[in-house]
Amino acid sequence: ALVVPNTGHHVFGHPYFMHLLVGVTESANTRGCTVTISTNLDEQHGVVAYERVLQSGAVDGAIIASASILDPYVRRMLDSDMPVVLIGNFPDFSESINVGIDDVLAASLLTRHLTEVHGFRKIGHISGPLSHQSAIDRVEGYRQVINRISEKLPEYVAVGDFSEESGQESARQLLDAHPDLEAIFAANDEMAFGALLEFRSRGLRVPEDIALVGFDDFGVARLTTPGMTTVRVPAEELGRVATEKLFELISGVKPDQFHTTLPVELVIRESCGSHQK
Repeated sequence: ALVVPNTGHHVFGHPYFMHLLVGVTESANTRGCTVTISTNLDEQHGVVAYERVLQSGAVDGAIIASASILDPYVRRMLDSDMPVVLIGNFPDFSESINVGIDDVLAASLLTRHLTEVHGFRKIGHISGPLSHQSAIDRVEGYRQVINRISEKLPEYVAVGDFSEESGQESARQLLDAHPDLEAIFAANDEMAFGALLEFRSRGLRVPEDIALVGFDDFGVARLTTPGMTTVRVPAEELGRVATEKLFELISGVKPDQFHTTLPVELVIRESCGSHQK
């Protein structure tokens, strides 16, 4: 089972999960296995996705994706007899099997590009929800670079929820408070696109008036004008590796390592002021 504790509308409408599902199903198909996708009825029924899998008796193991670090049902799944693999980083579950990326490093790569290549100093960050470790780590990567330059360099952070709408609203908040911002780094491409819409509503040109970078590279970043500088997250590979790890657990194979970190790639396009490679 692929367990995503969110609504089906959110899951099937987001490119990250589509890429993840491709990786999971490709790996499962090589073994002739069926993948069950378990989501929630709505935002208030957070337990449904987990309980459906635990009580069904129809699955041999589960992959949990996009869970909040505050979600108590992750621990319930890990404490059950069912083999479980987590996608993402969960510091409180150090003995769990998880597959993810180094979000701190990835965010620092983007921020360093803005500071070192372009010389920007007034950089805003639109984070994801801070109940998710990926959002926390991306803020941390941004802050590490800003603080390394100078402890007096200000941080400009607005909290979004990974949606386009929250990206536009967060960009509005940042620009209303700090109209002299030189660049904005959004924690995913959908929020970056929302920020781009806000820039356009104000008559701001990208990158001439303000630079913009995102995170993910699932498609949106390649379709915008200008093209979006971003970090490419290997979502399909995350799904494949997580599924391979799960089959090892199901077979009784002891993992050689608990945590698997896949590499990311900095993709330079025009939105930051660089020429596309």
